[in-house]
Amino acid sequence: MDTRFLESFIAVADHGSMAEAARRLAITPAAVAQRVRALEAELGTSLLARAGRTMQPTEAGAAVIERARRLLNDERELKALALADTPAGELRIGAIATAVTGLLPGVLARLAANHPQVEIYVQPGNSIELYDRVIGGELDAALIVEPPFAPPKTHAFVLLGEEPIVLVAPGERAREDPLRLLASEPFIRYDRNHWGGRLVDVALRRLGIRPRERFELDALDAIAVLVDRGLGVALLPDWPPPWPEGLAIAKLPVSGLAITRRIGLIWPRNSRRRRLIEALIGEARGR
Repeated sequence: MDTRFLESFIAVADHGSMAEAARRLAITPAAVAQRVRALEAELGTSLLARAGRTMQPTEAGAAVIERARRLLNDERELKALALADTPAGELRIGAIATAVTGLLPGVLARLAANHPQVEIYVQPGNSIELYDRVIGGELDAALIVEPPFAPPKTHAFVLLGEEPIVLVAPGERAREDPLRLLASEPFIRYDRNHWGGRLVDVALRRLGIRPRERFELDALDAIAVLVDRGLGVALLPDWPPPWPEGLAIAKLPVSGLAITRRIGLIWPRNSRRRRLIEALIGEARGR
């Protein structure tokens, strides 16, 4: 049995469509469909069926999916064991959007140069969902905002960077007082359902300011674009570049506001991929 068939079946079951599974696997929807059909032919039963606008596992598919996950995991373990003397094998990591474009490219480039036998799968997402996937064993590690609580003792959080919270304003307002701007201009809020967004609440309470809220978004680059269009100001972490191109915005430090968004890696302490994770941490720290 070709494990790629299992991988495609699981991807469709998890994401509800051939198109999304194809995007995540970096292949065409036709290739995903062909793999699923081949697996169904080999097992002699249908594994997926359309339910409304999504694809869902059939009764047979639901019965085999967890075993299929274990088989894929076992395959990865075999690869790691065969190359036990050096960091090698597959590592499945998650990363928040700003880490995908900022921190991660350099880390992956160094990892590829120094450990060419390591294969990396990257799952984008927000910190909360990626944290849950690491705790649940779906991902080996994730680059996330530091949780506002202590992780389980079975897991470690390694700090890799800190991003100061700054006031982002239209470029022509760069010489104005940040506190006055924050109190008087429409405010574009970083989604408070995210751990990073909750830091903005902390910042506002410390400053004693209740801004005039206009929008609330969970995409930092989109907030920066709205500020550029003159729709308000925002408190945002000053994440590593790139920021969206062509913006005329100012990043203003706020006097007395010493709050940072802390970015790090969450991973299980007893992970069988500890060697790979330590190699990733080393490259992230520039070692």
